[in-house]
Amino acid sequence: MSFITIAIYITIIIDIFINIPIDITIPIDIDIYIAIDIDIDIDVDIDVDIFITIDITLKKILHLTYTIKKLDMRFYAVAILLFSLASYAQKDSKYSTFFEKGNGNQSATYQETIRYYTQLATDFPTIKMIEMGATDSGEPLHLIIFNPEKSFNLDEIQKNKAVLLINNGIHAGEPDGIDATMQLFRDLALGKIKIPKNTIVSTIPVYNIGGALNRNSTSRANQDGPEIYGFRGNGRNYDLNRDFIKTDTRNTKSFAELFHKLNPDVFIDNHVSNGADYQYKLTYIVTQQNQLGTVLGNYLDKEMMPSIVLDLQKKNVPTTPYVNAFSETPDNGFMQFFDSPRYSTGYTSLFNTIGFVVETHMLKKYTDRVKATYDYMRSTIDFMDTNNQKIKQMRLKNEEQYTPKNSYAIKWEIDTTKVSKFSFLGFEAGHKKSEVTNGNRLFYDRSKPFKKDIPYLKEYKSIKEITIPTAYIIPKAFWNVIDLLKSNNITFTQLKKDTLIEIESYKIADYKTSGAAYEGHYIHRDTKIVAKKETKAFAKGDYVVATQQKGVKYLLETLEPEGIDSFFNWNFFDTMLQQKEGYSDYVFEDTAAQILKDNPKLKAELEQKKNDDLLFAKSPEAQLDWVYKHSAYYEKAHLQYPIYRIL
Repeated sequence: MSFITIAIYITIIIDIFINIPIDITIPIDIDIYIAIDIDIDIDVDIDVDIFITIDITLKKILHLTYTIKKLDMRFYAVAILLFSLASYAQKDSKYSTFFEKGNGNQSATYQETIRYYTQLATDFPTIKMIEMGATDSGEPLHLIIFNPEKSFNLDEIQKNKAVLLINNGIHAGEPDGIDATMQLFRDLALGKIKIPKNTIVSTIPVYNIGGALNRNSTSRANQDGPEIYGFRGNGRNYDLNRDFIKTDTRNTKSFAELFHKLNPDVFIDNHVSNGADYQYKLTYIVTQQNQLGTVLGNYLDKEMMPSIVLDLQKKNVPTTPYVNAFSETPDNGFMQFFDSPRYSTGYTSLFNTIGFVVETHMLKKYTDRVKATYDYMRSTIDFMDTNNQKIKQMRLKNEEQYTPKNSYAIKWEIDTTKVSKFSFLGFEAGHKKSEVTNGNRLFYDRSKPFKKDIPYLKEYKSIKEITIPTAYIIPKAFWNVIDLLKSNNITFTQLKKDTLIEIESYKIADYKTSGAAYEGHYIHRDTKIVAKKETKAFAKGDYVVATQQKGVKYLLETLEPEGIDSFFNWNFFDTMLQQKEGYSDYVFEDTAAQILKDNPKLKAELEQKKNDDLLFAKSPEAQLDWVYKHSAYYEKAHLQYPIYRIL
C-alpha cells in the first residue's frame, strides 16, 4: 500500500474523531487493513478484518485528535499526518532487504540473509527462527516460520492449518527465491499484505549453504544477473537437487528431519531456468499428477494449478509449464517434466505433499524475476488459505490408494496418445553463421514475438507395476538402509528370534550402468529382476517393515529395485553384484564332470544351451562357468537382492 493511501486513511480517522464528541463510545468499522497496537483506555468498538502496518497506534491518533479538538486547530492534522508518514517510512527502511537497497541486480549473501531473518525473528513475535540440523559446509540448516498466532510447536501447528514450506537456494546460483522470500516474510510480519488465517508459511532461507558461500559472477553463463551469486554444487560439489533419495549429504539428512517434523501440505522450490528463450518471466514444474496419485493428482491438475495460474494472470504474470521441448525450440511443443524421487518435488510427493518448482527465466531482468517469484508464492498462499481443509482431506484420501495387494506403478513413460494444446508466447527462432565456430548457431529474434497453439503432453502412463507387499524384510546387516528409513519416519519391528518365513525374493537378472560418474555414483538403470517364492530363514533382529503406513510410497520407490531411483539403482547393493569366490579350471574340471554324471537333467540342459547358443558352444570357459553357476559351489549371495517381500 502506498504512503498516499495510508495518509488518506489516517486523515479520515482524524477527521471522524474531530467531529465526534470524545465522551461517547466511538463505533469504528474499518474495512481496511490496519495493524494496530491496541492498548486503548476508552470505549472503542473496532472491526478490523485485514492489516497494513502503520507506525502510529490508534491510541496515539485518538489522543492527538483529542488535543486537536481541544485546541480547535485542525491544521495540526497535517503535522500529525507528516509525522505518521515519516514514522512509517523509517520503519519500512529499517526492514528493507539487501536486494531492495541495491540497484536491482544484487542478491544478499548467506550471512546477510541470516542476519535479516534474525532481525525479523527478534523484532516480530510472529516469526520464529529454528536450527534444524547440520550441513556439509558446517553451518546449521535454518527453518523460518511465520504464524500470526505466535505458536511454533511443530507437532501442533500442522493440525488445524495448512503448512507451506518454501525452499531457496538449492542451486545457489539461482538466488531469486532467497531475495523474494525475505520480502515475503517482511511483508507478512509488517502486515503489508493480507495475513493468512488458515496457513502457516515456513522457509529454508538458504538450503545449499556451501554453494551460497562460493560466490562468483561467471558460473551461470546464460543468466542475466544478479551481479554476484553462489554456485550450483554444495561444499562437496553435490547437486542437492539429485540427493533426496541417496542422501549423500548432511543437508539432505537435515532436510528429511525438518520435512517430517513440519509435514507440509504444499512445497515450493525456487529456481531459475535454463534452455529456450520465450516471453514468459516465470515457468513452473508441478508434481507429476499421475505419479502423485489419482485423488491428489486430479485435485492438483484440475483445481489447484489452474487457480494459481489464473491468479498470476491477474497479477500480470503470465506463466506456462516448464519448457521441456521436444526439439531445439519450443514452438514444436513440449512435454511435462517427470520429477522422479531424486528431485525435491518427486521426494515430497512420496509423502503426499503437493510440490511446485518455480523456474524464472534466466534471460529476464533480476528485478522482474524476483517479483515473479514473490507473486507465485503469494498466489499459492492465497489458494491454500481458502482451501486449507480441502487440501488436507485430499492428502489423507490419497494415502488410501496404497494398500497391500493393490498395484503400484513403478515405471512410467509419456502417453503420446493424449495431446493437448495451449497458446504459447514465444519468439521466432532461426539459424545464422557462428562468429566463433565454423558452423551455424541458433538465435531467437525478440523483435518477432508470437502467440500460437502448440502441442503439450502432460499425461504419463504406467509401463511396469508391482503388487504392494504386506511387508519387507531387511536383514540387520543393512544398517545404512535402516538409518534412511528412520530418517524418513518409517516404522518397523524386529524379529524376536530366528524365524522361517514364506517370502518372495528377487534375483537381479539384468541392469545397465552409466559410463560416467553422476553425483558421486555410477548409477544403474533398466534393472530387471526374476521373482521367486520360497521359505527363508531370518535371524533374530532382522527388520520387518510393514507397508501399511504413511511412508508406503517411499518404501516402494526405494526398495523395489526396478524403480528409477531405487536404492539398488543408486548403488546401495553393489556388493551383491560382485562374485566373491571362484574356481581354478584345472581343479573344477573334475568336479564339474562328476556333477554332470550325477545329474543327467543338468547335463541335458547344458547340451541344449550349446545347441541354441553358438557363441556359448564355442567357449569352453563359458560352459565350465555355466556348470559352476548351476552347482552348490556357486555363492547364493551373488546377484541376490537382499530385501525380501512378505506377500
